[in-house]
Amino acid sequence: MSEANRDPLWLAILQETEQAVRDEPLLASFLHMTVLRHSTLEDVLAFHLSSKLASPVMDARALLELFREALAADPQISRAMRADISACYDRDPACDRYSTPLLYFKGFHALQSQRITHWLWQQDRKTLAYFLQNRISEVMSADIHPAARIGEGVMLDHGTGVVVGETAVIGNNVSILHGVTLGGSGKERGDRHPKIGDGVMIGAGAAILGNLRVGECAKVGAGSVVLDDVPPHTTVAGVPAKVVAQLGPGTPALDMDQRV
Repeated sequence: MSEANRDPLWLAILQETEQAVRDEPLLASFLHMTVLRHSTLEDVLAFHLSSKLASPVMDARALLELFREALAADPQISRAMRADISACYDRDPACDRYSTPLLYFKGFHALQSQRITHWLWQQDRKTLAYFLQNRISEVMSADIHPAARIGEGVMLDHGTGVVVGETAVIGNNVSILHGVTLGGSGKERGDRHPKIGDGVMIGAGAAILGNLRVGECAKVGAGSVVLDDVPPHTTVAGVPAKVVAQLGPGTPALDMDQRV
């Protein structure tokens, strides 16, 4: 049995896509070109992202080869991508198929694109990483610095307006809604962006500013401005954000309960 045939997520996506072709013949060409003609999930991701990010300056073929190179060189990108697909499927009530984020969610696309720019950054190919960061922000409306470190099982819900600074760190199993900023608090240099712990949920429109830590399994209310450390297992809300509740043993990023 081939490696691809032992990949249950890939097999599920193939089955979903075959059913989608039967359900909507108008999309048959798109679905065959994007999914069904490929042999692995990595091939689909490389093809789909390169098609979306192509421009007169850098065509889809050049990007496809670059993305394939990154995926082959760093298996962590593939592992994280799979965890991110599962995160969307498990947490987003609008996502009823594993293929949906892969094909249609630009928050997911922006996140996977950043994983590739991060690989470029680590290879000291910073000029190309900056070029792609700019292109990603134009196409997907999310501006994530290539140097930012992002864990697995992350969901960028919608992704529109998300800004993540150079020295930001995002842990595992984090959920971030649209319009969130992980930014600096001035023009200082060095380590100046937030560190987001595992299991954190950040509500829509929240701004977390400066070199501070949001502790594991904390919740940041929508529209909040966070300027100080957030203790683990707490909810903060307001401008500036204050602790408004102590949380139990659950994981806000998985529960996706927006109430504060």
